[in-house]
Amino acid sequence: MIFAQEQEEKSKNSSQTSDEYSFYETKSGLSVTVSNNEKEDLPTVAVLATGGTIAGSGTAGKATNYTAGQLDVGTLVDSAAGVTDIANVRGIQVCNVGSDDITDENWITIANTINELAQDENIDGFVITHGTDTLDESSYFLNLTVKTDKPVVMTGAMRPSTATSADGPMNLYQSIALAANEQAKGKGVMVVFSDGIYGGRDVQKISTCQTDAFDSKDFGGMGYMVDGVPYFYNDSVKCHTTETEFDVSSLKELPKVGVAYFTIDADPEILDYYKESGVQGIVIAGAGSGCYSEQWNNKIDELAETGIPVVRCSRIGSGVITQDDYFIGNIARGNDLAPQKAATLLRLILTVTNDIEQVQNMFDKY
Repeated sequence: MIFAQEQEEKSKNSSQTSDEYSFYETKSGLSVTVSNNEKEDLPTVAVLATGGTIAGSGTAGKATNYTAGQLDVGTLVDSAAGVTDIANVRGIQVCNVGSDDITDENWITIANTINELAQDENIDGFVITHGTDTLDESSYFLNLTVKTDKPVVMTGAMRPSTATSADGPMNLYQSIALAANEQAKGKGVMVVFSDGIYGGRDVQKISTCQTDAFDSKDFGGMGYMVDGVPYFYNDSVKCHTTETEFDVSSLKELPKVGVAYFTIDADPEILDYYKESGVQGIVIAGAGSGCYSEQWNNKIDELAETGIPVVRCSRIGSGVITQDDYFIGNIARGNDLAPQKAATLLRLILTVTNDIEQVQNMFDKY
């Protein structure tokens, strides 16, 4: 299926149909490209593209010094050789940016679009292409806000499309194959990268340059892909997707949360800055088991009086944060979440409550 050219023509022509493709809009105003020749015996997967390295372009053969978000969803799908043998693919261009420029508005649009299209019995699963820098944050957000048991898979690439042996096409092929597979239902949002399958909650980027750039650290992956076939060995035991109370259907943006990184001699005035800037919650990336100095502890005690929830995490990114009576005040423990993921969860929690006991309960639950 080649619909890259069709999408370009549609941008020049307001017509909603062509000989081979039809187009319709979601409630969010996104255009969905549908082949008029979908095969009834194949599952159908909607691919939502957001940009990133997988859509990047640069000097032929080189893996660095490229521009992210240059290829559209049609071109990406066309690059995944053999994909039309395993699924009908519908394309949706959400945005086309590097993942450092993804916003909460993009998050909400993606979640709401998936929730809308999941009601279509003709769509069996979803794939989101995304830059790798913040893919772990986006996967966790969607894991908490998507309201379907249908497979939702995220992927990206470490090499741009113009690099020798670009990894994007295989990652996309494996992701579409997983999203089209019945075994993938009800497992929450997953990430496929270099044949590995990871849970959206636990996945982390672990390398700035290697193609095998993702892992789940303490817990390992959920399984792996071999020639489009998933092999599952683990499931996430934390609540996700249809089991959460988070509803972003009417939201335009999320509450703001600051992340404060503790180091030796770090100035606690950063906490005052966050308070004065109007953030509604703060995550501490502490040393060891979420620890910080007496100066920081005193400043956090002051924050407690303002009612701003503070969540202790570890800058290590591995291991659980345990109860410690030294750290008192309006403080919750971030469980085993990395600081950036704790911030994602706290932003959603703040759409429901800022009560510190309920905040702690949700960190234990999710």
